[in-house]
Amino acid sequence: MAKGDHIRVKRLGYWHHGIDIGDGTVVHYSGEPGNKRDAQVRRTSIRAFLKGGRREVVRYKQSFTPDKVVRRALSRLGEAQYNLIFNNCEHFARWCKCGQTDSDQVRRAAGTAAGTGTIAIAARGSLIVTSAAGSVAGLSGSGIMAGLAATGPGGVIGGLGTLAAAPAIAANVTVSKMLRDDEHLDDEERAARRAGRTAAKASTAGAAAGTVVAVSQMGTVAGLSGPGIASGLAAIGSTVGGGMAAGAAITVAAPAAAAVGAALAAYKLYRWFSE
Repeated sequence: MAKGDHIRVKRLGYWHHGIDIGDGTVVHYSGEPGNKRDAQVRRTSIRAFLKGGRREVVRYKQSFTPDKVVRRALSRLGEAQYNLIFNNCEHFARWCKCGQTDSDQVRRAAGTAAGTGTIAIAARGSLIVTSAAGSVAGLSGSGIMAGLAATGPGGVIGGLGTLAAAPAIAANVTVSKMLRDDEHLDDEERAARRAGRTAAKASTAGAAAGTVVAVSQMGTVAGLSGPGIASGLAAIGSTVGGGMAAGAAITVAAPAAAAVGAALAAYKLYRWFSE
């Protein structure tokens, strides 16, 4: 750790960030849970900043000189404009270090929430479209099969693929924002983010293919004939206590869920192996 370093310490459920001044003190936004009302930029001892935790240095490839970083940090002492989403301790530290006002943990939390929402909407939307699209309305077995067949090219399987495409694309866009490249960060962090983005794309295709295999193999009637697909969807739905409708919803949402999950797992694994 050195003068002008952006440092962080793990708290319960989040990271707290600050700037090392080089004399045993840290400048940081003191807006932590339970202390928002009087939150402001303060200069405290490293011990007070860490509170018994282990400090980590956030590495940068491009940043201001140490003296400039310290000057920027000191220039905001006493500021009391803390905002969890737009002006938290990480925003402050990154601004001091490279001029950016960004927070990875806020962006990833928002991205995870957006990804979860996309998956939920995909599942619900698939049922609405399926129930209305076919020659047989509703969510009976025949209604689901007719709706899926009418939704996309290639029959029922094509319908499942068509319904899954939009949420899968949205999930990959979310991942690209969560793990976007940043030229200011060090090579290891950028490589970890790249691994996450790549994993999202690969897992989307893999999950789409995997769901087709699952549909063809899990039912009491094997294969991709009408009865085979119907029994496969019913078997998948039964894993959550539902029937064909639940199976269709799970199948449609699977590629999007795989994209978000694989991206975060790949990112974390890369960081773990590189440390």
